[in-house]
Amino acid sequence: MAESSHDFVPGAGFHWLTPLYDPLVALTCRDRTVKTRLVSAANLQPDQRVLDLGCGTGTLSLRVKRACPGAEVSGVDADPRMLRAAVAKAKRAGLEVAFTRGFAESLPYPDGTFDRVVSSLFFHHLSPTQKACALREVARVLAPGGELHVADWGRPAGPLMRFLFLGIRLLDGWENTAAHSRGELPALIAANGFRDVRAGERFSTVFGTLDVLSGVKPVKASA
Repeated sequence: MAESSHDFVPGAGFHWLTPLYDPLVALTCRDRTVKTRLVSAANLQPDQRVLDLGCGTGTLSLRVKRACPGAEVSGVDADPRMLRAAVAKAKRAGLEVAFTRGFAESLPYPDGTFDRVVSSLFFHHLSPTQKACALREVARVLAPGGELHVADWGRPAGPLMRFLFLGIRLLDGWENTAAHSRGELPALIAANGFRDVRAGERFSTVFGTLDVLSGVKPVKASA
């Protein structure tokens, strides 16, 4: 895939932290539990086509493949360092996942390619404009009736979680995380191509409250 001139925020905030990304997330974000619940909520079926948006080092992509070996799993991320780590992890695990470099605002896939799109700790990196554009792109690459399943920061559950979330807000940007702090990500999903948007489980972590959300791409009525 051709290189892009777009800017992007590394998953850990800084490129030099990339090698530490997996242990940091595991220690601070209840990673195993949250990703397990996210995959369970997606209700994956054999032969489905699944995209991990903002796949990072591929942890969620590989969990999807292990949960549903018959699924065709792809991962997309803008960070080539993260993608190299993902490819290496998949090779070590003996799992087949197609990792591609791309940006959420212009996904490198045709319309209706996937049955499910999953994403973990990605949307809070995006500006408000980028969030809306990325959600419209997800709706575009989903087949009618396809589902989006997201785990990301939500409105803090109480004063302690609000205080802890300040670290994420400072690292990833006040504007980028504002909608998350106000609990507005479900409304953004609904406003950009999805219906039946639902909030599932919530998880308290070292850095704030994580929400598991879902939405469905409408099936257009025939003319």
